[in-house]
Amino acid sequence: MNVKEKAVVSIDYTLKDDAGEVLDTSENREPLSFLYGQGSIIPGLEKALEGKSPGDELAVSVTPEEGYGEYNEDLVFSVGKDRFQDPSIIEVGSQVQAQTSDGSVQVLTIKGVGDDEVTLDANHPLAGQTLHFEVAIADVREATSEEIDHGHPHNGEDGH
Repeated sequence: MNVKEKAVVSIDYTLKDDAGEVLDTSENREPLSFLYGQGSIIPGLEKALEGKSPGDELAVSVTPEEGYGEYNEDLVFSVGKDRFQDPSIIEVGSQVQAQTSDGSVQVLTIKGVGDDEVTLDANHPLAGQTLHFEVAIADVREATSEEIDHGHPHNGEDGH
């Protein structure tokens, strides 16, 4: 079976940056499984997988536009240290969660720490980067109607 809309796709992958540094990999882990066409992975990688079949291997470079977007300076801002419930977590490079005005949760990265303020970055950590994937298609199968309804594959012991 080929990768197509509403198929469960399992891939082994290694993700590197422009310098060749490994950013993420499925090595020594289970393959990454997702429901194709549901936006579960970045668009550039998903497009490159379409039509492929188990055993296929490919190298894919994904531009920021097809990945996590361009880096946006407008998403960097400062808040008072008093806004943190736990001051011990205030450290450059740490990630914190904040609730947005619509009630959703957003992950922010601490970019700077001053005497009274903390500089936060709401960009995805990989925003603005070209991403280089080495991918091997491990499996492709038809999604069940339940998986389609839920928008994700059910691979674990409890079905999720």
